[in-house]
Amino acid sequence: MTPQLSVVVPVFNEQDNVAPLVNEITAALRGVTSFEIVYVDDHSRDDTPAVLQRLKAEVPELRVLRHVSQSGQSTAVRNGIKAARGAWIATLDGDGQNDPADIPKLLAARAAATPDTKLFAGWRVNRQDSGSKRWASKWANAIRARMLRDDTPDTGCGIKLFEREAFLDLPYFDHMHRYLPALMQRAGWKTVSVPVNHRHRTTGVSKYNNLNRALVGISDLRGVAWLIRRGKRTAVEEIT
Repeated sequence: MTPQLSVVVPVFNEQDNVAPLVNEITAALRGVTSFEIVYVDDHSRDDTPAVLQRLKAEVPELRVLRHVSQSGQSTAVRNGIKAARGAWIATLDGDGQNDPADIPKLLAARAAATPDTKLFAGWRVNRQDSGSKRWASKWANAIRARMLRDDTPDTGCGIKLFEREAFLDLPYFDHMHRYLPALMQRAGWKTVSVPVNHRHRTTGVSKYNNLNRALVGISDLRGVAWLIRRGKRTAVEEIT
């Protein structure tokens, strides 16, 4: 049967977080909706591929994709979505800081929303990151909101729910996953922010630091602002 929901999880060197997170996803969604879990391994160099292979024998909902070369989180997310069978996609970061128990909350928000709302973005109201990372994110969000006017308090949260077709219609570029609210709004869709849980990383190490986020973010912001300025939507009707 075609699942109603595909949960896409990009991972790179997260061998100790894979099994706990897969178990949490199945616990949160079994009996709630039909689903599949699509893990995209971004050419990990640890035991992540082996762990995923073992889990496939235990978890029938699990599918595993693997990049033949390291390509980054946005590419992993997009390849997972392209391979997904569900009409709606939920994304989670692979480090375990997003709580899969929040996915039903996003589904409930979708049920209460209008049909033209295509993105439900997690909002980490109580972030469990270091002080420096919280400070950097606060300023980055303020600058992004001023430039893009996307009315979204937290675009960096990995847990999101959105329509697959609407996502695949967006312009693709590296790091686009950080700008989904603005890109969805540019396409003419409404977006909603939903408060979600956020947890400490218990194992493994972060793949980013404040400096490389800032350097990439400046270029990306300018590019997304340009896309918004140059965007154009036209209603189309068929003549019969």
